[in-house]
Amino acid sequence: MTALPASLQSWFDTRGWTIHPHQQQMLDRTSDPCLLLIAPTGGGKTLAGFLPTLVELANAPRDGLHTLYVSPLKALAADIKRNLRTPIDEAGLPIRVEDRTGDTSAHIKKRQRADPPHILLTTPEQLALFIASDHAAEFFADLKCVIIDEIHAIAPSKRGDLLSLGLASLASWAPACRFIGL
Repeated sequence: MTALPASLQSWFDTRGWTIHPHQQQMLDRTSDPCLLLIAPTGGGKTLAGFLPTLVELANAPRDGLHTLYVSPLKALAADIKRNLRTPIDEAGLPIRVEDRTGDTSAHIKKRQRADPPHILLTTPEQLALFIASDHAAEFFADLKCVIIDEIHAIAPSKRGDLLSLGLASLASWAPACRFIGL
């Protein structure tokens, strides 16, 4: 059973929370290359998807992109960014979270290429544009995790086809990467 680092355990304790079984299972199965988590809204599904990343970065801080989060909606990515900031900030974790959508300025995109955040939140279309760039293979080479949220809304559409092609590229560039569907 994978334990939470003291900083994250303290964050849970301060809130009077205990880790849900599906969250613990996500932590215990970090060596699995692909996982699908189905849980009701409000059940801690998104936190479960990100917990392995938070634990890995808390235990072994590093530079560069660790986790890519793909959402069908840029508004959902913005909500996730805001929601992730709470445990990161309150647990004192040195983790940078940024988004990359159609609204992201060219200046920020350029900075992200040079100095990637630990967690990057994006949409299928922005991922496709990023993957088409000449530096994408190098940028994603050390990627550890991809989280696809609302996978049921993306998969049966042309956006799902586009995302599948992007995920295939990511898998070839970062063979140790794990994929999580929520």
